[in-house]
Amino acid sequence: MQEAPLPPGVARKIPIGVFDPAFPDLSLDEMIEKFTAWGIEAVEIGTGGYPGDKHCPAQQLLDDPAKMRAWKRKFEDKNIRVATLSCHGNPVHPDAKIAQRDAEIFRRTVLLAERMGVEVVVGFSGCPGGNATDTMPNWATYRWPPEYAQILDWQWKERVIPYWKEAAKFARSHGIRKLAFEMHPGFVVYNPMTLLKLRDAVGEEIGANCDLSHLFWQGCDPIEVIRLLGKQGALFHAHMKDTVLYKENVARHGVLNFAFSTSELPQASETFRAVGYGHSANTWKEIVRTYMEVGYQGIFSIENEDPILPGEVGVQRALALLKNVRAELLGTAA
Repeated sequence: MQEAPLPPGVARKIPIGVFDPAFPDLSLDEMIEKFTAWGIEAVEIGTGGYPGDKHCPAQQLLDDPAKMRAWKRKFEDKNIRVATLSCHGNPVHPDAKIAQRDAEIFRRTVLLAERMGVEVVVGFSGCPGGNATDTMPNWATYRWPPEYAQILDWQWKERVIPYWKEAAKFARSHGIRKLAFEMHPGFVVYNPMTLLKLRDAVGEEIGANCDLSHLFWQGCDPIEVIRLLGKQGALFHAHMKDTVLYKENVARHGVLNFAFSTSELPQASETFRAVGYGHSANTWKEIVRTYMEVGYQGIFSIENEDPILPGEVGVQRALALLKNVRAELLGTAA
């Protein structure tokens, strides 16, 4: 028996968008034309750091208000909302030059978001060294042996919380109250617990870019994560990306054995996939349903890092599935 659509008070039509790094070979105009043809409703645009700034030269737009207005109008003319600016980096890196570079990219992104009327800035929490003399980041997650606990305590007290208190204050002063952290391995915020720890220490400007692909392999239940973050008011953004777990390799090697390329797949425990290629359409339908039920106000931003379906192929497959499950929940034709 087919499920009834969600009631009108719950069934908000959450816009489906795309994160632009999947299209490094397209110009801005070419990318917008493609998105228009596909029926994309919103975009997440990289402004530097790991996503790059291929389609958004942030400093140039800040320096020339007319150029910034023309840039944004390209999207508006096609009824595509610029919903999020993303500047994933490591502003607490132990190398002062890298930290300064990424902190400046963050500040520039905040200023651009303010001038464009974009509410959400996405990034990473970053990862410091293990002490004041380290030159490389040190991702400690376990509080034993005892020196690991010392690393974690020092990182949070001396680097992470002080930096983000000042960064959130800067964002707040420019009208940006949603800093969406991707919970990503390798950084101090890598799961809901560490995200909420930073939120408690810094303030309500800290929330989640809920990229479930990093949480599936950690054993998180996506429905419980969305409900938890929604209840806390900490659900600011959502990357739509899947992860497939290879059960035989998980059984042999555990989950800390991720593949980033097709050559690594035979021994891998898991790898990123396009939406629907790691978990079923029914699972993603329940994920979308739960976002609606908790009153999520952001967009669904398709991020494609699928080594098997690269580039626009993975984006199109994810887009088709998300449009279909959203239509079913809304009780409308896709």
